[in-house]
Order: sequence, then C-alpha cells, then structure tokens
Amino acid sequence: MYYIGIDLGGTRIKIGLVKNSELIASEILPAKSFNGLVPHLSLIDQSIKKMLNNHSILSLKGIAMAFPGIVNPKTRKVLSTNEKYDDAIDLDLNKYYQDKWNCSFYMDNDTRMAAVGEWKFGAAIGSDDFVMMTIGTGIGTSAVIGGNLLQGKHFQAGCLGGHFVVNYNGTECTCGNIGCVEAEASSWNLTSLVQKHKNMQQGSVFVKGQIDFESLFSYASRGDLVAEEVKNYCLNIWAAGIITCIHAYDPELVVLGGGILKSADAVVPFIKKRVDKYAWTPWGKVKIKTAELSDFAGVLGVVYCLKNKVDA
Repeated sequence: MYYIGIDLGGTRIKIGLVKNSELIASEILPAKSFNGLVPHLSLIDQSIKKMLNNHSILSLKGIAMAFPGIVNPKTRKVLSTNEKYDDAIDLDLNKYYQDKWNCSFYMDNDTRMAAVGEWKFGAAIGSDDFVMMTIGTGIGTSAVIGGNLLQGKHFQAGCLGGHFVVNYNGTECTCGNIGCVEAEASSWNLTSLVQKHKNMQQGSVFVKGQIDFESLFSYASRGDLVAEEVKNYCLNIWAAGIITCIHAYDPELVVLGGGILKSADAVVPFIKKRVDKYAWTPWGKVKIKTAELSDFAGVLGVVYCLKNKVDA
C-alpha cells in the first residue's frame, strides 16, 4: 500500500512517499505560489515518478494533497484561495490525478492536515482536544475538539485563526480584512513591519529585499533595537491569536508548527507565559508544545485522511 502526500506551501512544496503510515522517501521543491498551481503540477509529477522508480514501485493506492486555502474535502475541490495557487479554484484535481496516476485522490486544508499528522503520529498523540497553529509565510490554524476534526458546514471551522482580528486599526490583510494575526505578524508582511519602524535608521536589521524571522531573531539576540521591538510585537500578536483560539475552542493543548520553530527557544517560553497569564481557563493551564513532524506533518496527515476515508 503506497501513497503520495503533497503539502503545498507558499514557498516550498513537500512531497512524501508513504508506505502504510511510514514516510519512506521525501522531496522538497521550491514554489512560487503566486504563479498558480498549474506550473507546478508537472514538477510534482516528476518528483513522484522519481520516488516510485527509486523504490521500484509500479502503482499507487492514492495521492493526497494539503492545500493552503478553503477546501471541500468531500468533492476534492478548492473553494477559496488567498494569493497562493489562485488558479486551483478552476482545476479538477480529482480528475487530473485519477487520470494521470490511476489512483484515488483526496485533499483538504493544509494546517488541518498538519494537525491530523501531529494528532496521529506526533506531538498531539493521545490528545482529543487541541489546537494547532503554524507560523510561516502565512498563519494557519486547526482544531480537534472532543476527538473530532473541526470542518464546519462550509469547511472553514478551525482553520481561519490566522484571520482573527487582533488590531482593528492595523494592516490590510490579503484576505480583505484589517488587522488579522497574519497581516500583523507573518513572513509576507515582516519586511514592511521593519521598514515602518520609527527607529528604522538606527537599526542594523534593515536590508534590501526580504527579511525573515530567523534573521530577525538573530539580530535581536545581538542587541539590535529595531529587531528586538519587532520581534516582541510579533510574539505578542501570536500569543493573542493563540489565546483567542483557546477561548474559542477550549483545548487542553496548543501545538506550534511552521518555520518559526527555528527560533522555538525564544518563541515557546514567551507564548506559554502569556497564555498562562491571560487565557481564561479556570480548569487549569493549557499545554504548549512544538510540532514533532517538522516539514511532513501535513503529508502524513493528508495520507491518513485518504486511507481512512475521513469524508467518504
């Protein structure tokens, strides 16, 4: 029983070959999600073919895709995008993969699938009440409550925590709202945050081009004023988003994932302290854990859902 899992990120595409529930091969491709999905399909197919040839595999049981948008997993259709792979709404990916690889196909939201991966194989094993937040190019969330993966009537439940408003006077988000968690503190707006800082000219963090969180945290650790203040602003925004998720979904555990975990030593203690202080949880303290499956939680999660016919 061999499966392929595909996790479409804003800047990277993760592809994994899964035997039963074990990841036996993987590849990460660079992505330009603003160019749409179509230009990436042949590259994904080439990677799949290479992995199958390397393992002398003649056929696949299924292909599953974790997509960064709102997805109807019952019909395998993308319903809405947010400046990533925007052409996917018009694609019949179910037909494409069935025709191309003669196997079944499944898809759902990427953070929802990462949460399933951590739930079944990683940091959330044994927990039936948790929220996951991934922080990277954008910010995604998902929730498992009472042992049920939240989806909702319109397939939006749990997965829009990155678009909770934390600053009604803030930055316009790509979703059209104002002051979303994502608009205030994700990679796509980080350069603007730094350049707009009132003490910009005093800060060595300024570079031409993009600034990522890894470099921001590095500059902050060396005493850069601008980097330190922007870092603290982002940490507070993430904590506010997580506290709102806790108030909305009543979890016992929050799992943090995404590229920000390169700076986990600075991020996790700060968020835990804020959550302990400000989350209204009279029953006790919400645990904060880092994701254990790194880049491939979504790959394993979406394959699990395909195999177990989650929306059959």
